[in-house]
Amino acid sequence: MEPTEAESASAGSDILSIDSIVLEGSASTKEGAITEAGQLLVAAGAVDESYVEAMHERERSVSTYMGNLLALPHGTNEAKGSIKRTALSFVRYSGGIDWNGKEAQFVVAIAGAGNDHLDLLSKLAMIFVDMEQVARLQAAATPAEIQAILASVSA
Repeated sequence: MEPTEAESASAGSDILSIDSIVLEGSASTKEGAITEAGQLLVAAGAVDESYVEAMHERERSVSTYMGNLLALPHGTNEAKGSIKRTALSFVRYSGGIDWNGKEAQFVVAIAGAGNDHLDLLSKLAMIFVDMEQVARLQAAATPAEIQAILASVSA
């Protein structure tokens, strides 16, 4: 039996809180989108402010665009000390953000304590290879819907 939306949402709320989900981001550039998603992690108390700069540093060395409209900005290995707890933030850009010539509609920032980021990356990849799930994320009308769709990442 499938969990209800509320059950799924509460299961994932520790890593992806409702307050860390933005249905329509305000950034218009890749750099702005990284900052917007990173500031949500700061506001959630998951990372220090310095982690946001480490996200930009990572992006300068290697693109975090993953395909299927998804970018997964995250900090450098040297920034691990800036992470207080594992968390995600989610920002949707219905008009898309130019990410090195590719369109990103979903910017999911990752702060993984220890080796948590590897597990988070693989779980997010499983969701975003499924175009039906991508369509559900595009159509979601509330942060709770987004949280429910991404609940398996936090499980």
